[in-house]
Amino acid sequence: MPKNEAQTPMIGVIGGSGVYQIDGLEGASWVKVKTPWGKPSDQILVGRLGGLPMAFLPRHGRGHVETPSSINYRANIDALKRLGCTDVVAVSAVGSLREDFAPGDFVLVDQYIDRTFAREKSFFGPGCVAHVSLAHPTCARLSALCAEAARGAGAKVHQGATYLAMEGPQFSTRAESLMYRQWGADVIGMTGMPEAKLAREAELCYASVAMVTDYDCWHDGHDAVDVQQVIATLVANSDRAKALVTALPTLIPPAAARIPCPQGCDHALSHAVMTAPDKRDADLVAKLDAVAGRVLL
Repeated sequence: MPKNEAQTPMIGVIGGSGVYQIDGLEGASWVKVKTPWGKPSDQILVGRLGGLPMAFLPRHGRGHVETPSSINYRANIDALKRLGCTDVVAVSAVGSLREDFAPGDFVLVDQYIDRTFAREKSFFGPGCVAHVSLAHPTCARLSALCAEAARGAGAKVHQGATYLAMEGPQFSTRAESLMYRQWGADVIGMTGMPEAKLAREAELCYASVAMVTDYDCWHDGHDAVDVQQVIATLVANSDRAKALVTALPTLIPPAAARIPCPQGCDHALSHAVMTAPDKRDADLVAKLDAVAGRVLL
């Protein structure tokens, strides 16, 4: 694409627990996307919504078959980028570590504490080393649009929160839950990382819409979290989550009005690659065609 040509916006939606489909897509079809990183969680539902192209990927696969640790995060992000997505909205279920973030509330995450340890966290590696900034790991512009859409859907919205990403699949111990509160974390989940890191490496604008389902296990006035409780809250919130997604095409500027991301999401790799061109591993560079082709090819 010529540098002076605006890219047509395409919304990628990653659906978390309880969000396995998007209604109302025109010309919708499930497509299989091959990536050099392996298989994504599922086929991807593509179509148009409100005039904009959209892709929907169920993070855990239809029927919830992938654990938080077995999700192929690299393949998921690569597949969305390969399809042409520019803006990715990630919907997930979280526990609350704050009294005022109640079950049923929507939270727009802007920071993370990454406690995961059993996942591939970068597209780069030996033979092509890169370091992207994660000072601001989500896109402020896209997050603000998601907050507007969520409020329009009738949700109580909190803008700005720190997400503690744990490995899982077990829920926290009470000691861990209390410790994470002392660290300043606001919500806790199992899938926010490395997804946000990989989206930044792929130069995607990324917003995290976290739906609070419980108070984890720190709260004296609430029982410890269980799956039945999580599902009940997610079902109650599913209509609002779908309404949020439906409203986004009316809020995202068209190609003619689109400007470079003020936060730098769409050019995060401009000064990130450290390996000298003549020392780069050709096989790894080939795998990076969709993710980093703008700066490598």
